[in-house]
Amino acid sequence: MKLSHLKQIINYLQNFSKISAIHRVSDTIIKVVFEARKINKHDFCKNDEMYFNMQRSNSNIFKCSSYARSKVYNAPFDVVLSKRFNRSNILSVELLNGDKILRFKTTIASAYKHETTYMQIEFTGKYTNIIILDEENIVLEALRHVDLFSSFREVRVGQKLLDVPAAPFVAKEYPLDDVKSFLYEVYEKEQTARLSSLKKQKIAFLNKKLSKLERLYNKLDDEKTLKIKAEQYQHHGNLVLSNMQNIQPYQRVLTLQDYDGNSVEIEFSKAYSTVAQMSNSLFSQSKKAKQKAKYLHIEKESLGSKIEHLKLFIHTVDEAKDVAKISLLFPKQLKSKKIKVNDSIEVFWVEGYKVQLGKNEKGNIEVLKNARAKDVWIHMKDRPSAHVIITTDKQNLPIHIIESAARLCVDFTTTIKDRYLVDYTPRREVTIQSGANVLYNKYKTIEIDTR
Repeated sequence: MKLSHLKQIINYLQNFSKISAIHRVSDTIIKVVFEARKINKHDFCKNDEMYFNMQRSNSNIFKCSSYARSKVYNAPFDVVLSKRFNRSNILSVELLNGDKILRFKTTIASAYKHETTYMQIEFTGKYTNIIILDEENIVLEALRHVDLFSSFREVRVGQKLLDVPAAPFVAKEYPLDDVKSFLYEVYEKEQTARLSSLKKQKIAFLNKKLSKLERLYNKLDDEKTLKIKAEQYQHHGNLVLSNMQNIQPYQRVLTLQDYDGNSVEIEFSKAYSTVAQMSNSLFSQSKKAKQKAKYLHIEKESLGSKIEHLKLFIHTVDEAKDVAKISLLFPKQLKSKKIKVNDSIEVFWVEGYKVQLGKNEKGNIEVLKNARAKDVWIHMKDRPSAHVIITTDKQNLPIHIIESAARLCVDFTTTIKDRYLVDYTPRREVTIQSGANVLYNKYKTIEIDTR
C-alpha cells in the first residue's frame, strides 16, 4: 500500500465517529463496520464497511459488497479486539510518524470505567501487523507477536511498544479521484488476479483426481469377460487335478490335454510345492472373478458417481465469482490422523458451521443417518439432488448460512444455470423411506438463482 493512498484514506475515515462492529473474516483480514459522523440535523453519512488485509506480502485496505467469513475466530487477539473496539467511539484517526501506520484512538464509555485504547494498523511489509495498545503504549494483544530474535522492536503482550524509525525518504504523491471507488478497485484487481490463479491451481488438482478415477473406471472388466475368466480358471483347476500323475512340483508352466484332447497351456504366477496348491490357486482365482463379476455394478456405480461429483466440483470452482467461494470449497484439512475421512461425503465450513454434502446415494444415506434432530436438512424441491446437512449445535441458523448451503446443494447437483427452489427443515422432520428416499413436512423454501 502506498503512503500517499493511506493519507487520503485517513481523510476519508474522518467521516466516521464510531466502530460499531469489528472481527476477523479470515486469518489475515479484519472487517470493520464504521458508524457515520453526523453532518447536520438532517444529513448523515451512511455506515460503511471496510476490510484491512494484513497479508505480509500484499497488505491493503479494500471495500466489497460482501466477504464470506471463513470461521469464527476466538483467539486472545480476537477476544481483546471485540472487547475494546465493538461499539467504540473514535476519538482520532492519524498517520503515525509519517510512515504507513494507521492509528485509531478509541474509547468505550461504560458505567464502570472509561477506557482509551489504540488500534495500530501497520502496513510495513515484513512486520505488517495490527497491534492493540493501552494509553501507556503497552501491548494488550497483536495479530502477530514478534520477538527480539526477529526484530529490534518486540511486539509482546505486557511490553511497551517502541516507535518505528522515521522513513529515510519522501514518498511520492498519488492523488485519488475518489477514495471509495479506489477501495473497491483494490478488491476487484486483487480478486481477479488471485481468483484466476486459484482457479487454475484447484482445477488442475481436481482434474488430476478425475483422470485417476477415469483410468480406474476404464480399466474395469465387463461382467461377461469376468464370467468367462471364472469358468476358465475353474476348468484349468479341474484339469490340474485330473492330471496329477503327470505334474512335477514347482512347475511354472503346464501343458495338459483337456477332455476333448486339445492341448492347454497353464501358467502360474509363482512356483507351488504341491499339485493341490496349484489347483487351489486356480480355484481361488475363479472364485475372485465370480465375486468381482457379481459386484461389478456396485464398483462401476461408485466410481461413476465419484466422477460425476468431481465434474460438478470442477464446474463449481470454474463458476466461482470470488476467492471466498474457493476458500469455502477447499477448507483447511485437519492434521489429526485419528479422524477417518468418508470419501462419499464432502465437508465444507461456512462461517464456522459444518456443512456435509452427499457425493452419491451412499453419501446421502450417511449424512441422513448421522445427522441429529436439530440439524438442518436441505434438498432441491421436487427433483433428485444432493442431500445437505448443516450441523447446528442447537443454535438458530442465520438465513445467509442456509442460503450458502442451499447454493452448494444446487452447485453439486446441476450445471444448468437457472432459478431453483430449495427446501430446508430440521432433520427430525425428515422420514427415511428407503435408501436416500425421504418424506418431510413443516419445511421452508428459498430460491437460489445461479444465472
